Order: sequence, then structure tokens, then C-alpha cells
Amino acid sequence: MHCANCVKKVKNALLPFAEEVEITLSPPKATLFNSFAELKELNQALQICGEYSLAIIKEENKLYIEAISRLKHTLSTYKPLILIIIYILTTTTALQIRNGSFDNTLWMRDVMAEFFLIFSFFKLLNIKEFAISFSKYDLLAKKWKGYGYLYPFIELMIGMSYILNLYPAFTNAFTFSIMTFSSLGVFRTLLKREPIKCACLGTFFNLPVSSVTIIEDLLMACMALLMML
Repeated sequence: MHCANCVKKVKNALLPFAEEVEITLSPPKATLFNSFAELKELNQALQICGEYSLAIIKEENKLYIEAISRLKHTLSTYKPLILIIIYILTTTTALQIRNGSFDNTLWMRDVMAEFFLIFSFFKLLNIKEFAISFSKYDLLAKKWKGYGYLYPFIELMIGMSYILNLYPAFTNAFTFSIMTFSSLGVFRTLLKREPIKCACLGTFFNLPVSSVTIIEDLLMACMALLMML
């Protein structure tokens, strides 16, 4: 491959055979994520593009290169979520530093408040599209479409309750119930290996439903549980 046009042609030829294809010009390398095709089949598909062919990377380097490629792919995919989490952890920790001491309960309460307020904000940017995406994997939203429209306001209410420290016992119990139930739909989707877009940040970002989604839900449920104890 010699130019961006070559990269585009090769990528388009390989896309039908993998969930995602990553092509680099220097070095000339193709990485196929979750491919279901044999090398011979891939090379046959490349013939329509010109004199291109694939060869498997040497075994001693293969695992390392695949690990690096997957890491880059994961970081690129979840960059918005990672930045938001860093933002939440940094600001809530700064609040504790300002107070002169670190209180675990107060810190978790602030984390929960920011988490639900930020996530509800992105959902409310396009509530209709969020409700459609949410109904594809949430157990209740599948049965009752109105729940998808109601859910961002539930998160907003939870966030405000944590900020104002309103009825903490009820707020924590309610949050634990909501997030645990939400994780069930995600878990079911993961078991069925359905390629569905995650609606945790609304439809503003293109995030897939994955183990990250269920970890996010269960982490919030665990923090709510800890504050109940």
C-alpha cells in the first residue's frame, strides 16, 4: 500500500469479514477484530482491489501486536466515557482535599451525584433517540417504551438527591435497585452477543454495549450499597 486511497480500498474489501477493520499505512498492516474468515478467503476478496495480499504476522510478535491494537481500539472507543470518569474522580477528590480530610462516604456521595447528573444530561440531549436505543436492551424499556423517556429524569432526580443529601437511606436503596435491575438487561445482551449501541451517554457518543456497561452499572449499585451499610 502506498497511499490513503489504497488503505480505503483494502479496508472496504475486508469490512464484510470482521466486526471492525483497522488499516495502517506505515507499517502496512491490517487488524481484523472478531473476524470469521480464513486467510485464503480474505486474500480472494482483496484481488478486486489490486495486487494486495495478507500474511499472518510472525507468531512471536502476533500476540503483542494484537494486544496493542486491541488496547488502542478500546481506548479510542471508550475515550468519552474514560474522560468523564476521570473528570468525576478528579473533581470529587478535589472537593475532599479542599475540606482538609478525606471522607469516604461524602466522596462516594459526590461521585454518585456527578455521575447521574452528567449521564442524565447526555441522555436529555436527544431523549427520543435515547429511548429507542435503551429499549433494545433494558428489560423494562422493552416492555414499556415510556420507561425510556422517564429514565433520564430518574437519573436527574437521583443526582439532585445526592447533591442535596435528601432522604439518603431511600436514595441509596432506590439507586441500588435501579442500577442492579439495569445491569440485568445489559448482562442478557452480553450473553446473546448482540451488537447493540450503549445508551449510557445517550446517542451523543457511539459506544457499544459491553462488559464496561455492566461494570458501570454494578459499580454504582455497589457504592449505593456501601453507603447504606
